[in-house]
Amino acid sequence: MAAAREFAGLDVGKTIKLGKTEWNVVGVFSAGGGVAESELWTDTTVLQQAYQRGDSYQSVYAQLVSPDKFQEFKDALTSNPQIKVKVVRQAEFYADQSTMTTNFITGIGTVIALMMALGALLGALNTMYNAVASRGREIATLRALGFGAAPVVCSVLIESLALALTGGVIGGLGAYLAFDGYGAATMNFQTWSQIAFAFAVTPKLLLNAILWAATIGLLGGLFPAIRAARLPIAAGLRET
Repeated sequence: MAAAREFAGLDVGKTIKLGKTEWNVVGVFSAGGGVAESELWTDTTVLQQAYQRGDSYQSVYAQLVSPDKFQEFKDALTSNPQIKVKVVRQAEFYADQSTMTTNFITGIGTVIALMMALGALLGALNTMYNAVASRGREIATLRALGFGAAPVVCSVLIESLALALTGGVIGGLGAYLAFDGYGAATMNFQTWSQIAFAFAVTPKLLLNAILWAATIGLLGGLFPAIRAARLPIAAGLRET
């Protein structure tokens, strides 16, 4: 379904030309959002004749009665001297084929995430410094009434954390509504084939995002909180 959604001409009843052969699209299948939805399937003998592959196979899939039977199945094939095969699980097979693409996307994503985290941290620092500066008289009054440095620091950190959590929840909700299930496609640089996929904004990702937002909020409020605690009482009371 992912391939039919991303690329034109793959609707049922359409005809596409690959190489010198024209293929009729007779159906669309779903694989639970897996990588198989990026593939075009046809009969083996038809494909072998179209691309003059003889009776050779690049890969063969086998469905076992139980995952526990994998090692037994692997030993039976690798110990047979008549055949030379590499037996791996399907997840390992696709992971090996997409190593370059995975590393590239992970690297780009990490750089973008770090830049955005740095921007968020600077924004939190600026916001809390302004908040402390605008409430200098209130902070000094509290200090004059007997409140120590610890309550002042905690109050600023709590405010910064509350703002960060609010922003994290709103951002996470926006990401879920905008990107969960959103289809896209990219190039696999190892196989030079297009891969269609859909984003999945899972509860684990949302939780991690909120935790990161809380961490940035605490870091962004730490130095302004220390500044508020060190603010001279007399200087604070003289502020207009």
